Amino acid sequence: MSIFSRTRDIIAANFSDLLDRAEDPVKMIRMIILEMEETLVEVRASAARSIADQKEMQRHTDRLDRLATDWSDKAALALSKAREDLARAALVEKKKATDMAAQLRTEVAILADSLRAYETDIEKLQTRLREARSRQSAIAARLESAENRVRLRTLMTTERVDEALSRFDQLERRVDDAEGRADALGLATPKPTLADEIAALAGEDHIDAELAAMKRAIDQSAAPKEG
Repeated sequence: MSIFSRTRDIIAANFSDLLDRAEDPVKMIRMIILEMEETLVEVRASAARSIADQKEMQRHTDRLDRLATDWSDKAALALSKAREDLARAALVEKKKATDMAAQLRTEVAILADSLRAYETDIEKLQTRLREARSRQSAIAARLESAENRVRLRTLMTTERVDEALSRFDQLERRVDDAEGRADALGLATPKPTLADEIAALAGEDHIDAELAAMKRAIDQSAAPKEG
């Protein structure tokens, strides 16, 4: 079904109101643009026909002007030959041609007015068409943005996202463990203090004394057996 019944309806149309009332704004703007393009083609075709008619009428007018001039010359010739009857008849034909030419000029003037109206309508249609195409681009961009947001929100609420985030947590823990081990291996052995070194010497003396005592005990236990 046609959205616009006349060219003037397109020119006066409130696109915002049409889109607000539409169930599918994308489809509606596409239909509006299609009908505007078709209307623009029809208006241009009508203008082209009017131009052709105007040119044809102008050619007829020119021929009638030449014919009227020709009959006027013939009337003058007949009158110069004392043939007033022929001169009168020639003047009658001249009047017919002149009247027809005047009628055609009136129709040419009407066509000229129509052509000016066509030019105005075509210019306005082109302006509205550019506006509609701009609205179409804006609607398409908003729709794409909305669809992307829906896809993103749907994705963020799925188990796949939760599972992926869990795997990231596990990976981060493994990285923390590896870094901890590397840090532990990199720790330098602390340099012993003076007290530590003296205590170590004392420990060595204690071990030497205990070792000597053990040797004496062995020697003493072995002496009676030899005697």
